[in-house]
Amino acid sequence: MAIRIEGETYKVLEAESKAGAAKLGGVVKTKLRNVTTGRAWGPHFRPQERLEDLELEQHHGIPIQRRRHLFMNLENFEQLEVPRAIVGPPEKFLQSGMQLPVEFFASRPISVVFPDLGEARVAITAPPTHSQQDSAWKEATLDNGIPIRVPLVIGPGEIVRVDVKTGRYVERVPAERKRSA
Repeated sequence: MAIRIEGETYKVLEAESKAGAAKLGGVVKTKLRNVTTGRAWGPHFRPQERLEDLELEQHHGIPIQRRRHLFMNLENFEQLEVPRAIVGPPEKFLQSGMQLPVEFFASRPISVVFPDLGEARVAITAPPTHSQQDSAWKEATLDNGIPIRVPLVIGPGEIVRVDVKTGRYVERVPAERKRSA
């Protein structure tokens, strides 16, 4: 979703409605990103305020070059360069062959829609320990270079799921079961 405020176009990252108490009206808290400058902004609006909602086009693309953020449009096979500010911090989870929606406004890319969870292999961490503490964590580095905290039972080479927005560990990906013949 994108909106226009005072002639500027913003991509809506988050929106949360808070009910008001007694005679006080509610408020809508938002987190916006300016599509031209990339700056974040967190304004509050009254529910009665009307904003201009903008129609976005969405095309699916495959990242073909990570350094320059070059995507190939799956519909017409055109190559499109998406600026680093638009891709944002989840860029480290880009993998070749991944199909991601790229949102456009006025024929310009304004955002790349990543899935909520990404998978990565643990490259560096201490050997796993199976202690009685469930809440103990240790430092690890993923194969894409992201530092993360994982439970003590996770060892090097294991695949974990990570929240793409926050970079936090979510769960271990179950290993494929080996079938004996």
